[in-house]
Amino acid sequence: MRKPFIIIPILLLFVALTSCEKDDICPGDSSTTARLYINFYSSTNPENPKNVFKFRVQGIGNDQVLADYNAVTSNKVYLPLKTTENQTQFRLHNDYAVNNNGTPEDTSDDYITGNEDIITISYNTKLEYVSKACGYKTVFENVTITVEDDGDKWINYILSTTDNEPISDENEAHFNLFH
Repeated sequence: MRKPFIIIPILLLFVALTSCEKDDICPGDSSTTARLYINFYSSTNPENPKNVFKFRVQGIGNDQVLADYNAVTSNKVYLPLKTTENQTQFRLHNDYAVNNNGTPEDTSDDYITGNEDIITISYNTKLEYVSKACGYKTVFENVTITVEDDGDKWINYILSTTDNEPISDENEAHFNLFH
């Protein structure tokens, strides 16, 4: 008669343990909000990738310099887009340098040399559910890029490689920049 009293709690404990879900952890390889991926090419020979020397990227509106792109040599760039707005702007510098005006101790008279172009990236955003642990990611749709013409552009033109498909991952380039 005591066996049913022991079996029932054990059975209830077994059912409770086997029906629990494991902790839902977002894996590192999970899809997240993609950055805009741009490759650089020669405008005179469009089939050839072309480096930008002393390349620097600075956000406009937050004035943040992207750490991976501060006076480096590169033939591509990954740009984070604002997820709460429909537009992001960046200053792209070619041959970036700071001239200290012969007074290295006095930074008040320093000025930037090189060629700066300002790009404006316009888009629509859409939230896409990833999973319970990962939540949502932002997908960018109808992405366009314009280059401000200051009379001294180093960027000749930018072409989409995705035929205006939504940007949801950064495994393949979304745009090609020709200079």
